Amino acid sequence: MKQYRFYTAREISPQGWLREQLKIQAQGLAGNLDKMWPDVRDSAWIGGSREGWERVPYWLDGFLPLAYLLGEEDLKERAQRYIDAILASQKPDGWLCPCADDQRGEYDIWALFLMSKVLTVYYDCTGDERVPDVLYRAMKNCFDLMKAGTVRLVKWGKFRWYEAFLALELLYDRFGEAWIRELAGMLRDQGQDYRELYDRWVTPLNKWTFETHIVNLMMTLKCEAITHRLLGEAYTNEAEKMYRFLKKYNGTPTGLFTGDECLAGLSPTHGTELCAVMEFLYSCEQLYARTGDPAWMERLERAAFNALPATVSEDMWTHQYVQMSNQINCERFPGKSYFRTVGKEAHMFGLEPHFGCCTANMGQGWPKLALSAFMQEEGGIVSCLAVPACLRTEQKGIGIRITTETNYPFENSFAYIVETDAPVSFRFSVRIPSFAKSLKVDGREIRRRGMLVFDREWKGRTEIRISFETEAKLFRASYGLYSAEMGSLVFALPIASEATKVEYERDGVKRVFPYCDYQIRGTSEWRYGFADRTLKPEYHKLGKSPFSAENPPVTLKANLIRIDWKPADGYEHVAGDNPPAVSSKGAKAESLTLLPYGCARLRVTEMPIVRSFK
Repeated sequence: MKQYRFYTAREISPQGWLREQLKIQAQGLAGNLDKMWPDVRDSAWIGGSREGWERVPYWLDGFLPLAYLLGEEDLKERAQRYIDAILASQKPDGWLCPCADDQRGEYDIWALFLMSKVLTVYYDCTGDERVPDVLYRAMKNCFDLMKAGTVRLVKWGKFRWYEAFLALELLYDRFGEAWIRELAGMLRDQGQDYRELYDRWVTPLNKWTFETHIVNLMMTLKCEAITHRLLGEAYTNEAEKMYRFLKKYNGTPTGLFTGDECLAGLSPTHGTELCAVMEFLYSCEQLYARTGDPAWMERLERAAFNALPATVSEDMWTHQYVQMSNQINCERFPGKSYFRTVGKEAHMFGLEPHFGCCTANMGQGWPKLALSAFMQEEGGIVSCLAVPACLRTEQKGIGIRITTETNYPFENSFAYIVETDAPVSFRFSVRIPSFAKSLKVDGREIRRRGMLVFDREWKGRTEIRISFETEAKLFRASYGLYSAEMGSLVFALPIASEATKVEYERDGVKRVFPYCDYQIRGTSEWRYGFADRTLKPEYHKLGKSPFSAENPPVTLKANLIRIDWKPADGYEHVAGDNPPAVSSKGAKAESLTLLPYGCARLRVTEMPIVRSFK
């Protein structure tokens, strides 16, 4: 099993459209929560009176790598204020979380596991040697309390026990003490074994359970990969089995799963929670690094270039709690919520629709994607994800810079510029997606697939140009419907809309522009099916925002035809799940433009192929 190691934010620098995306994030909600959202601004983690559990760790998990990838001093100083306060607050016995001593037995230590993960991220960003000592004392305290029975895994801690292993692995590699592996075994024994739960993921329930909670499951995908080493267990690739099973019964066109908050079946109108998107991406990154299986990086691409941008506004000041594949309206439901396990406002764009976990966690996706551009392997460097980025590192003590110049995934051409301070031999590998066709290297077509390997002596400046083609095609989605794809991008019919700002205060939290709520009403026709399988790509100039509805970098022309598609029963602004595969009387095929899924906030992604035009 091939394994890679992550580079740090000190070594990777995002470029091109990816850097612009991170700058938009820094200027938006995730970059400003410490200034205006009480649960971060006034958190108990830094001595305040607001939430002292998962929200500050969630926020820091994205804000820290964002600050160091962009290298902006203001961001780094603001992050440092939180880290310094958290490290300084550690109790003499090692307890780290903000709760009274007599409440430790009731405190859900999932927050400790999450904060320990955050501190490993901070350590990678800075090399701050306070971190190993703080983590050592925090985890030794956890071990002592669990061994004494004072603390047990309950609720979220029980279902997310493996999240502690990122810190435990760091500690074991540094200290090698037996109690670390003993704690790993205790967590496994008290934690939920997800292999026992598969039968609960087949039929969606109209009730909330830990066992079917979508975020728990997306975190769990990486469980075996990050735990088997410390537990001394063989790796059995349980993640692949779990992914395929979830896809069969709950899959979406973006490669994710429905879950609002719990698994919701195959309906294109039941949502996917934002936190699930973030945790799926992180699980894919860990799975690729720890197994070398390219399927996980390809799945990462599909989710990152579609579901990730779709669930936030273009300026990243607002977000949804759940996104829908067929999403024709984002207004508060006037009566009963349409969703199975979330409320009437969950699909609206705003500061805190339904619940604030996604507000805190929405910043994790793009920075960690950037950190997955390159990885280390024994004797070499791997370009894992062909996004615009620059790597500065060493091989055999010689300084190296590798820059990826590309507009991928909107174009399929790349220039890799390798520069070395002196001649040095190493292996440079480039992952090529399985959907690539007519692969060319420096203008010459080659037949090789999978991983391109350049094993040579490098000196001075070397440029490698790679290109391939992708096919625009329809693929089978849910309920006998079809969606359009080209490479990693999924495409959807955009729906014109009008947005109404909603400013108010609730529970002491203000919603004011630019982080107010928005009622978004669809104003154009959405009831279409595919008249045939013809899809014609059209390429446009890439603007500052690659996921812009007004200026999308690539589109597809499709022949669509009006059908008699009824709304869901009892819901005026929700598309029904089973549209007829026949055209409306007198309807004629129209050539319409499909946008990348991540560019269309209102959209129809899954449509029938109309029978009379097959």
